[in-house]
Amino acid sequence: MPYTPIVATLGYVMSADAQSVLMLHRNTRPDDIHYGKYNGLGGKLDSHEDIASGMQRELSEEAHIEVLQMTMRGTINWPGFGKPGDNWMAFIFRIDRWQGTPPSHNPEGSLEWVALDRLYDLNLWPGDRHFLPLVFQQDSRQFFGVMPYEDNQPVGWSYVLL
Repeated sequence: MPYTPIVATLGYVMSADAQSVLMLHRNTRPDDIHYGKYNGLGGKLDSHEDIASGMQRELSEEAHIEVLQMTMRGTINWPGFGKPGDNWMAFIFRIDRWQGTPPSHNPEGSLEWVALDRLYDLNLWPGDRHFLPLVFQQDSRQFFGVMPYEDNQPVGWSYVLL
C-alpha cells in the first residue's frame, strides 16, 4: 500500500537577536488535538503550492509576517501521529529574517516570544524535544527524520544529517 501522509510545514520564527522564538500556544479550541501545547507555526500544504510558498502563506495567515529569509532545517515523517490512521510529513523551517508585527493571538491560540533557554520548559509534544535542537543548531546540514507515534506518544526517533 502506498504511503500517503498529510504534507505540512512547520516554522520557527526567530527574534532579531536570535535569542527567542515565536511559539503558538494552542489554547482556544478544547477539541484541538494540540490543545494546551506549544508549537511552531505552520500547517497543511495546499494542493497547488510548493513547500516554501506554503510556509510563507502559513506565516502570513498565522502571524501576519512576511518572510525575508528562511532556511529549511529538515523533514520529519510522523507515522501514526494525530487521529487514528493519520500520518504526517513536515518540512521544518527556521525563519531568521522577517517583517511585520505578529499579533498577540490568532484563531488557534496565543502567540508568545519564548527565550530559547526556556523553550523546553513549555508543554511541547514529547517528540519535539528530540528534533528542536536540530532546528536551532548552527550546523548547516539538514536533518531527515522519522518519529513513529502510538497513542499520541513517540515510540522511536531516528534521523540522518546531510
